[in-house]
Amino acid sequence: MSKVAVVYWSGTGNTQAMAAAVEAGAKENGAEVTVFGSSDFTPDKVAEFDAIAFGCPAMGAEVLEETEFDPMFTEVESSLSGKKIALFGSYGWGDGQWMRDWEDRCNGAGAILVTDSVMANNAPDADAIEACKALGRAL
Repeated sequence: MSKVAVVYWSGTGNTQAMAAAVEAGAKENGAEVTVFGSSDFTPDKVAEFDAIAFGCPAMGAEVLEETEFDPMFTEVESSLSGKKIALFGSYGWGDGQWMRDWEDRCNGAGAILVTDSVMANNAPDADAIEACKALGRAL
């Protein structure tokens, strides 16, 4: 049984709903899933999991949330080399540049992106929820 972490930050509940769908998808494939708020995930936890799904909405000028999520992600980034990960999050403006920048950071760290990232414009619709479940199953 694979061990999967779902690590996210949500301001309005949109990314939280996506995280719940990722969790459900991973459990459908028999994974043992632990869900963390971004403030509860530390670099020493990375090695405990076979795969990690990270979720964060776009903030400001299409950047990761800067108070809790980005500092946590910056801390764990150097531990992601060779680790299977996936990314998801919501946005309300722009064209997803924050996700492309985030994917570039992950690739630069040597992480293995196991599936396409999932973005939802505002609240996730049924298609986005299903895409999040598929993301979870891919882990």
